[in-house]
Amino acid sequence: MAEQFQVNTEKRQETTILTPHGDIDMGVSPQFREALRTAQESHPRRLVVNMGGVGYMDSSGLATLVEAMKLTRGDGTRLVLCALSDRVKAIFEIARLEKYFTITGDLDAAVQA
Repeated sequence: MAEQFQVNTEKRQETTILTPHGDIDMGVSPQFREALRTAQESHPRRLVVNMGGVGYMDSSGLATLVEAMKLTRGDGTRLVLCALSDRVKAIFEIARLEKYFTITGDLDAAVQA
């Protein structure tokens, strides 16, 4: 049986940190999208998505992050992704989206970005 997908939320000053756990695919993208929207509703200065717990992400997960990027840009929130596995990072590179996202190696760098 597959691991249950969940998203943990943490606040540090003006930063909201979302940490998804599990694979992000078509089945869980709506739940991921809702977590991102809920985090954005408080209009944090920075929204960090710590991808360290995500081993696999398909195009629906990528589309969800692109949607979040558009939402945060319109709101003045800085969206930062961190701790991407090589497999997940490759998806961004194949889609040539890594240049549109702020991506850092770890959480501490993301909170400072």
